[in-house]
Amino acid sequence: MKRILIAGGGLIGARHVQSVKAHRDCILIGLVEPNASVSSDPGVARFSELSDVSGQVDGVILATPTHLHASQGAYAAMRGWHLLIEKPVASDIKSAHALLETITTSGVRSLVGHHRRYHPSVSALKRLISEGAIGAPVTASLIWAMRKPASYFEGNWRARDGSPVMINLVHDIDLLRHVLGDIVATSSLRGAGVRGADRIESGAIALAFASGATGTISFADTAPSPWGFEAATGENPNIGTTGQDMLWITGTKGAISYPSLSLWSGADWSNPAQKISEDCPVLARAPLDAQLDHFVDVIDGAAPLIDVADATLTLEVALQIEQSLAEQSSGDTNARSALA
Repeated sequence: MKRILIAGGGLIGARHVQSVKAHRDCILIGLVEPNASVSSDPGVARFSELSDVSGQVDGVILATPTHLHASQGAYAAMRGWHLLIEKPVASDIKSAHALLETITTSGVRSLVGHHRRYHPSVSALKRLISEGAIGAPVTASLIWAMRKPASYFEGNWRARDGSPVMINLVHDIDLLRHVLGDIVATSSLRGAGVRGADRIESGAIALAFASGATGTISFADTAPSPWGFEAATGENPNIGTTGQDMLWITGTKGAISYPSLSLWSGADWSNPAQKISEDCPVLARAPLDAQLDHFVDVIDGAAPLIDVADATLTLEVALQIEQSLAEQSSGDTNARSALA
């Protein structure tokens, strides 16, 4: 049995608590949450700080605010606790590199919570592309669009810093990296704000992959739509499920859309592309639960699906996009190339 500690009692932390409590190979030894107003399961031991925890800990899940990940992760590593860190891995690259150095020195193992990698449909998508089902990838088009409720921004840090890039798109960026390989360049355009706050709300992003493929992400947290990973897969109980595809990838021999895994093959424009039947794997186990299964294996020495080093590459891309958008005013046309 692995003795698991959780830090952070917010929405995602509460889900981790339930996952650990239900896991056959884990014992939840407590929750670290200094905010007394955050409620928790009355049967779970409560600590104000990581330093208050005594006794054996095999692994800690850090579901705290991003700016705390590096310092808390370094502290946990020095105590010999293996780490599962929620995304993003850190708030800046310098902190991520410092955390990686501490982890390497201490000898503990790390896993980062880009949980989309545990979807069986994502594994199937990666396999099909790797096996050449669509030939060499050429383009990728991804849409993430939903309208977040006003309550999401009221009376909290999101009122100022609630950009969907670091909260939501960091997952989509990691998904594209996982399936298509490393991203080597980005370009971004910021959309006009509609909520009256100086916060990034929507935009368009162009991506270049090391393979030579290119991609785009169109995003908005102000526009209700059926397109987005959460709506498409039904993974988040707080977001309505639509089952609609939200990612389309073309290649030299065909194309595929996700999550339906609708596969098309073709030769040239003289003949229509032909649809090939492809079974979509059923999501039999929640991704957070599958991730916990893997964390148990990582504690025992298995190679992590995504460690701090790999997650830092995703963070670099997300921060580059965030900085580019932040430097543009809402709806700024000066940052755009005008067409005569």
